[in-house]
Amino acid sequence: MDGHPSRKTVLRAALAAGVATPAALMGVPALARTVTADGTTNGAAPPLTPSCDDGDDPTPPQMEGPYFKPNSPRRTSLLESNTPGVRLTVTGYVFGLACRPLSGVLLDFWQADVNGAYDNVGFRFRGHQFTGEGGAFTLTTIVPGLYPGRTRHLHVKLQAPGRPVLTTQLYFPGEPRNNTDALFDPRLLMTVRDAGGGREAAFDFVLDVPQTPGPGPTTPPPGGSTWAVGTAYRPGDRVTYGGAAYTCLQGHTAQPGWEPPRAPALWRAG
Repeated sequence: MDGHPSRKTVLRAALAAGVATPAALMGVPALARTVTADGTTNGAAPPLTPSCDDGDDPTPPQMEGPYFKPNSPRRTSLLESNTPGVRLTVTGYVFGLACRPLSGVLLDFWQADVNGAYDNVGFRFRGHQFTGEGGAFTLTTIVPGLYPGRTRHLHVKLQAPGRPVLTTQLYFPGEPRNNTDALFDPRLLMTVRDAGGGREAAFDFVLDVPQTPGPGPTTPPPGGSTWAVGTAYRPGDRVTYGGAAYTCLQGHTAQPGWEPPRAPALWRAG
């Protein structure tokens, strides 16, 4: 990370403004890749999940483990009545190699219960879903218990239509066992925060799916513009573009292709 925000950061902000997921979590602040193993953000952060600048490496794979079961039920919530444990909501997006969202991606999650046990008879804490047109997913579950020899983690398999399966795991920042788990990979850390008695987490996947790059820079139409690439805008900031006025809806750093007329999720005319 050289301090210059990736196109993915801005794309995520724009997508977040248009989907029904926790807005505060889905905004631009810290993505999973900008958080250290201690859950803090600083310039010394390890190279976590790819920043997705055309041709980046995809999200790293991990072993399946002994407890995967096929044919899980299709559902976005793994909770059942009176399910014990700390509630956890995981949200994020699935991108291809050109930082564009992927729809129709299968995500199959499985995890341990609050006691660290896997259900190998039924399908408790197992379920699959598909990303929508915006590439988003939401999983409602609990914080998994500790399994012997492992740190806390979630298992997931992802498959874009007609593409190979990615099997990987997601991890929690600040866990003491992160330092002793031989499988732990800091590139797979989620961004996690406390929220209303539960926890909210975010993670974006990058799959090895070739894509045509997204929109590039455009020449401002005549009429005068104060909007500028590389400027950090906050909600309520006002700019002009092509002689028209716009108000910022969501904090972001301006990137080519996200001019106000082309990014209604980020800018409102007037």
